[in-house]
Amino acid sequence: MIRAKVIGAGGYGGVGIVELLLRHPEARIVALVAKTETGMRMSELYPHLQGACDLTIHPPEAPEAQAEADVVFFSTPDRVGMGSAEAELARGARVIDYSGDFRFRDPAVYAEYARRLGKPEHHDSPHLLPDTVYGLAELHRNEISTDRRLVGNPGCFAVSMLLGLAPAVREELIDPASIICDGKTAVSGAGKKPAPNFHYPARYDQMNAYRLTGHQHVCEVEQELGALAGTEVRITFTAQVVPACRGILSTLYGTLRDGVTADRVQEIYRDFADANPFVRLLDHESAGGTQYVRGTNVCSLLPTVDERTRRLRLVSHIDNLVKGQAGNALQNMNLLFGLPETTGLDQPGQFP
Repeated sequence: MIRAKVIGAGGYGGVGIVELLLRHPEARIVALVAKTETGMRMSELYPHLQGACDLTIHPPEAPEAQAEADVVFFSTPDRVGMGSAEAELARGARVIDYSGDFRFRDPAVYAEYARRLGKPEHHDSPHLLPDTVYGLAELHRNEISTDRRLVGNPGCFAVSMLLGLAPAVREELIDPASIICDGKTAVSGAGKKPAPNFHYPARYDQMNAYRLTGHQHVCEVEQELGALAGTEVRITFTAQVVPACRGILSTLYGTLRDGVTADRVQEIYRDFADANPFVRLLDHESAGGTQYVRGTNVCSLLPTVDERTRRLRLVSHIDNLVKGQAGNALQNMNLLFGLPETTGLDQPGQFP
């Protein structure tokens, strides 16, 4: 049985991984840790967990928070994991970090990521970066293996963009210099902490673009696409918030290379979906949308070719709190412990 500890248990990412661990046949939660809501039972904070998870949330300094675990999920803001992961690794645990702390092996790329967030650009544990792996199984399945100990879980926007664009870049269907990404996220992507711009009157019936001068997830998307292309990749990305609870819709564009046909595009994406259990390929007649992936670890993709402009258009849907966060983290846990990656995740969502 895999002993799991969740640090940052009180937030959306924390409750998300708790929900998934509770139904995982090979996992058991041994400790819940947070800086807020300490002393509360998880089921007091989230009443839907009454009788399912009544564990107490402990502060980081409490003896209970030092419980030995086989895997530790850091569902925490940037710069928390880089200061605390080493202690958990020293205890023999594997670490899966939700933030950007371990998404980059190059300190210079991390510095650019941090700069876009207005955070200190130095990394407190740069010696750990060579040991981390970018935790998107569809691109790094063989690296997220039983001999790996540190995984940087991807950003939610990055998941939706990379799963859409990776096959096209890897198979040289498009010119990587032509990529444009339009991403729309639900309000839960901003996390649980209240903020004036996410107060109900400010968000109801309101859509807006944000971080137009440079979104932090661009750094990891360019890192991963550049590795696939074998050359530097720069994308144009517009992030937007829409008045919905959960979900990401990304529409992605790239100019087709000479000779690439619509049939070739469909073949490549069909092979990609066949090779990855959480990628679902839609056809033109399929019902698509965030509603149909809600609560699942699935990314649904709809690739189409605009023959008039010779552009590839990809529509990608994920649940930002599952495939974009906790579900992807559990998928990584399964691979780290040699389990089928679908374990505890092979369930349909909810409708409506």
